[in-house]
Amino acid sequence: MELAINIKDLNFSWQKQSMFKLHISRWQVEKAQHLFLYGNSGSGKSTLLNLLSAVVSGYSGSIEILGQDLNSLSAAKRDQFRANNVGMIFQQFNLLPYLSGLQNIQLGQYFSSSNSDSKQQLLEQLTDKLQLSGSLLAQAASEMSVGQQQRVAVVRALINQPQLIIADEPTSALDSELRDHFIQLLLECAQKSTVIFVSHDKSLANHFSQQVNFADLLAQ
Repeated sequence: MELAINIKDLNFSWQKQSMFKLHISRWQVEKAQHLFLYGNSGSGKSTLLNLLSAVVSGYSGSIEILGQDLNSLSAAKRDQFRANNVGMIFQQFNLLPYLSGLQNIQLGQYFSSSNSDSKQQLLEQLTDKLQLSGSLLAQAASEMSVGQQQRVAVVRALINQPQLIIADEPTSALDSELRDHFIQLLLECAQKSTVIFVSHDKSLANHFSQQVNFADLLAQ
């Protein structure tokens, strides 16, 4: 069994929030699984995602992503590892409003070491599938609709062909029809990747092959 995520005896707390403690004794996710992680707002789901993506460190225990022990990496190596292996989609998409859609996508390529020619081919494939025209990608992100910004965020997350995709409440601002369409597009474009999709909305779970209650992870 090849694992995308392998956690053992993870403990983490924020220095300025002494009441918050995250403990997961063991959690494993196989490669290429599409997993829906649900739980109440404020329960620590986003903190876990930040740990998985090596944005946050300072924990005890072990987090292995795609066989790599994150604690063994320097800060620079963690950035490189994230750029090459992890795609992230945020609740507010985190696009820079004054940059064009294309420039926002190119930001996602900055740290990656993958081949630029293959990226260009993938960019054309993804933008075609997601119906992002050249004229639309030339617009500033601030001029785009929410749905258009969302599709740009998906391309940015997928452009480096990451083996792990982490999506943190990316559909919370959308109506039900757009939510379903977004998830279908994401999973279609990420068929070979491991996807961890986090939400408090359990109605989205039927899109995914596996569902995990965050409270059950903490109870182990």
